[in-house]
Amino acid sequence: MHSNNTTIDNFADIGAKDGAPKKSIAHKLAEKQQEISVTEFFEKNKHILGFDSKTKSLLMGIKEAVDNSLDACEEANILPDISVRIDALGDDEYKIIEEDNGPGIVHKMMPNVFGRLLFGSRFHALRQSRGQQGIGISATIMYGNITTGKPAHVQSMVEGEIARQMDIVIDTKTNRPIVTNDKPFNWEGKEHGTYIEYYIAGKYVTGKQSVFEYLKNTAIVNPHSRITFTDPSGKTFVFERATDIMPVKSKEIKPHPEGMEIGEFQKYAQRSVQKTVRAFLTSDFSRVTPRVADDILRKADVKGDTKPSALDRDQCKEIVKAIGTTKIMAPPTDCLSPIGDTLIKKGLMHVLDGMRPDYYAPPITRPPRSVNGNPFVIEAGIVYGGDIPSDGPVTILRFANRVPLLYQPGACAITKAVSNMDWRRYGLEQRGGKGIPYGPAIILVHIASTKVPFTSEGKEAVADFEEISNEINLALRTCARNLKSHLNKDERRKKTRAKFEIVQEILPMIAQKSADYLGKPVPDLDSSISKIMNVIWVEPTVEKEKGKSKRTITYTVYNYTRQERSLRLHAQLPLEAVNQIDIAQDDHFVEINDEGKAAWEIDNLQPSKHTSVKFVLAGEMADTFSADDVYISGINPVIVMGADALPGDWGIKGMDIVEYESDLVEDDDDDTEEVENLDDE
Repeated sequence: MHSNNTTIDNFADIGAKDGAPKKSIAHKLAEKQQEISVTEFFEKNKHILGFDSKTKSLLMGIKEAVDNSLDACEEANILPDISVRIDALGDDEYKIIEEDNGPGIVHKMMPNVFGRLLFGSRFHALRQSRGQQGIGISATIMYGNITTGKPAHVQSMVEGEIARQMDIVIDTKTNRPIVTNDKPFNWEGKEHGTYIEYYIAGKYVTGKQSVFEYLKNTAIVNPHSRITFTDPSGKTFVFERATDIMPVKSKEIKPHPEGMEIGEFQKYAQRSVQKTVRAFLTSDFSRVTPRVADDILRKADVKGDTKPSALDRDQCKEIVKAIGTTKIMAPPTDCLSPIGDTLIKKGLMHVLDGMRPDYYAPPITRPPRSVNGNPFVIEAGIVYGGDIPSDGPVTILRFANRVPLLYQPGACAITKAVSNMDWRRYGLEQRGGKGIPYGPAIILVHIASTKVPFTSEGKEAVADFEEISNEINLALRTCARNLKSHLNKDERRKKTRAKFEIVQEILPMIAQKSADYLGKPVPDLDSSISKIMNVIWVEPTVEKEKGKSKRTITYTVYNYTRQERSLRLHAQLPLEAVNQIDIAQDDHFVEINDEGKAAWEIDNLQPSKHTSVKFVLAGEMADTFSADDVYISGINPVIVMGADALPGDWGIKGMDIVEYESDLVEDDDDDTEEVENLDDE
């Protein structure tokens, strides 16, 4: 039996020639070390990119192609027209065809765009976009090459140029494309656009994590797009364009210092071309004015004329700490392109109309915040009732930069935020006050950011940063309060309507019989009904013109109280659907601001009398207005049926409330407490 030392000595002698020095183990191991291509790394770790199952791989490839098409169309200000086709070839192999009407790709760039990982234009740009990492479509082609051995075929046409086509395979050793059949061709009927055809091993499924669901959800948050999908059976689905309004283009900005980490700050300081740290702070970051920079440096005890590259770790640490305690303006919003409340509702209505929901809670777009120097905005919406299933968990629609997230819901900050809310307060069932609630509802949450903090390169779940979770929670609570208010209002309206119908039916019968018995005329019952009811009733009606995107909205206000009343009605209208001249013709009209917040004033409405407010909405955005979303001021909301108190966060001054002793009535539904607590939450 040999000792360990003998074994090592013998190993070191292996391969040694006469007269040559013996090589140690370290030298032999060093000879085996070599650079690993990024493509080769991802080839051996496909799961990191999301290609970890046949079902998911099929979806991921289509997702990356569609994301690229949407980004390209929006950058060129082209309304996207995208088609996706899946052909089943047998043995779990599919041919995927995706075509768009985008600006096309310059010929010399086609091999790199489709055949080289970590090649792109958006990685270093601080602005919102779907694709940011440069590994999406090329990773799809790599996976297709690996699993089927077949090249991808791509075609592209730039306006005014001849179309080009080529076949591409990725050399995983060098992360370089191998191009064949590169030639021009006549693309009839096409002015510009891109076409990609590739083969992939996968599995086509239906259900929540299917290609159909991904495209349907994409249509919700991209209502300006037209998407055509042909499934393996040959059945074609078309998600028509819901609006011609293009998203606002996002602009590239400098990083915001809020939430920045020490190492990241050091990196920026080392790369800065500025000569002083004061100039570095004011020139290389957004929202840092000279006054703010001086305040930060004073707190950090760092001299303003220090060279940025000369900052040591401790100085960087103190500056980052000082940034956290300094009031800095929120990041600029032009680097982001949130969907906006009107278009969120438009997208939901367009795609979910078949479920006939009872209520679309007004979607919420939160003010911009920053995490790790990257601005972000949270948007949320809730759809309730109708044909939405009520016997299971609510559906959570998760989106990041207008892209649906279908996998890893449990690891996502969005799902966690929904689960951590007590939805029982807002009318949904939830066992123990935690977990995904049950009920006929769909909850939508969208995060728009210059750099979405995904949990992995597969871009399936949003990391649970405190700043993001807090903003999601605030947006959800606002939507949930609107839902609760709607449910309360609906319940009160039903009860009051039933009471009113009984009073209107029974009192006239009693009056008629009494009058007949006494031989006297039937008395006027309006004042008696008013005393019994003691409510201001706001009744909305909507008339739709057949075949036209035109709606006439009428609010009839009934005074079933014992005093004359003055009040204002308030509603937020889609400005695109408002004719400023027509709306001003109503005698009660007061104003409408640049946010679409309109007001009508009703003066001295006598007891037992009623009056009406009428206006017309026209155009593709007319249907996004819900007549139930009406508010009042100048009157105690407890005695109002059909309208809520003017929200405090609207930034609009309403009429002061005039109190009457008769208004202080007991209310079984405890709506007074609900109104008072809205802003406290």
